[in-house]
Amino acid sequence: MQDTKAIRFEQRGAAAWITLDRPDAMNALSDSMCSELMDALDTVERDAEIRVLVLTGSGRAFCAGADLKGVLDSSTGAPGRADPMSTFLDLVAGMIDRVRMLPMPTIAALNGLTMAGGLELAMACDLIIAAESTRIGDAHANFGVFPGAGGTAVLPRRIGPTAAKYLLFTGEAQSAAELVPLGLVNRVVPDADLVSEIDKLATRIASKSPLVLRRMKQAVADGLEQPQAAALRLERLVLDAHRYSHDIREGLAAFTGKRKPEFKGY
Repeated sequence: MQDTKAIRFEQRGAAAWITLDRPDAMNALSDSMCSELMDALDTVERDAEIRVLVLTGSGRAFCAGADLKGVLDSSTGAPGRADPMSTFLDLVAGMIDRVRMLPMPTIAALNGLTMAGGLELAMACDLIIAAESTRIGDAHANFGVFPGAGGTAVLPRRIGPTAAKYLLFTGEAQSAAELVPLGLVNRVVPDADLVSEIDKLATRIASKSPLVLRRMKQAVADGLEQPQAAALRLERLVLDAHRYSHDIREGLAAFTGKRKPEFKGY
């Protein structure tokens, strides 16, 4: 992957770590950061050795949202010219959708303030683990901005419409611990333990069959868009296909032989 300035990319075992690295700007999403993230996500998806993706931030924030000031400063508002704001928001939404569509499990490791577009980015991940000091909110309404990457579409599906509307309407930042019972955050850990706890979680997930994880993730996503009866039929269809895989045979053989399975992902 090419050199980056707004993010840091590293591989730890079978996990890829992407760190948003604009701490002076609270890791606000700029056009360059989004472009670098898209390149990094391409790298992650191409590398068969990567089984888990972790997204985190540097400094005091995971991500405070989109860097709209930079776009507004560059906008001429001239008729007939491409609207920089629209172009930028399309880039942000496209990047967040790209995270959501990754086939492998993804973990948002919230190290600090997570607001607006930062919340939308976190919700694109499968799991959210937060440091104790993390505060989370929407904040779009505070600045007269309408969400564009999941605030009104994803948040209500995560925590229900009433709780979602409270965050949307008030723009209030809540502690990560307050959002665990609502199902937005999986777990809260001490600040000093965030990296080590995520390392352990990523390692644990990466030890599973990458094929079954991909199929589980896709089946959950597809099933949520269907009535339960249809989702159950889909589950059975996936199982019928999965029973011919190497990984199910390897898992059962390892169980019988009392050894650790060696999954291949097919």
